[in-house]
Amino acid sequence: MLILLSNDDGIFAPGLNALAAELGKIAQVAVVAPDREQSASSHSLTLHRPLRVHRVGKDRWAVDGTPTDCVTLAVGKLLGRRRPDLIVSGINHGPNMGDDVLYSGTVAAAFEGFVQGIPAIAVSQLEWREVDLRKPARFVRRFIEGVPELLDTPKLLLNMNIPKPGRQGLRGFRVTRLGHRVYNDVIQEKKDPRGRSYYWIAGHPTWYARADTDYAAIKAGYVSVTPLKMDYTHYEQLEHMRDWKIGRAAAGSAQPKKTGRRRS
Repeated sequence: MLILLSNDDGIFAPGLNALAAELGKIAQVAVVAPDREQSASSHSLTLHRPLRVHRVGKDRWAVDGTPTDCVTLAVGKLLGRRRPDLIVSGINHGPNMGDDVLYSGTVAAAFEGFVQGIPAIAVSQLEWREVDLRKPARFVRRFIEGVPELLDTPKLLLNMNIPKPGRQGLRGFRVTRLGHRVYNDVIQEKKDPRGRSYYWIAGHPTWYARADTDYAAIKAGYVSVTPLKMDYTHYEQLEHMRDWKIGRAAAGSAQPKKTGRRRS
């Protein structure tokens, strides 16, 4: 089995190294990751400049681009004829739950695998500070070993969030849906030493405590595993819109009104 690892924290991130060490016990591992932090880069591709790739070890490359660039280059070029059986992105420092999946570079790397028909898992852990990531990495390995359906489901994208392990370790996992949160005080204005304003996009999230969500599972001490998909179509709204009575102007069939003026 060949597992491709990537992330958005950079090629030397502790979470990436912990995954490489643990998953190397059950598979051949290739690592293609950004050469610097690319958090919140979402699913962006670099199209306005060439990309540089540096080999930093055996089956290990650093790319001066986004997480999506890394997976695209890995599958399309760097791995040659070898096609990954699984893509794992992470382990991210900090959670990627609910609406965060829209912005997350960690999720985007896994998403690109999903787009290319390769099963993928995005992995995040809740602690922002430096913590021992061997237990979360071990959980990911055991999850992969214990769910053989992973490799038989090409259109599979899982978003995994791991809480801080308790004294007895992790309690297990729950299959969840995405939660929802609202950020308060999103824009923070400050002053530089010359008195000019600058801004931080930040804020403090308030979560809606709904059952069977990723946030509810994490709060109860479980790993959350959420299946994601690419289709953004709002099907309920689509059916409602079929009944709209669209006017001629909106349909593009309206004729310009005559003003009675002659052209000069």
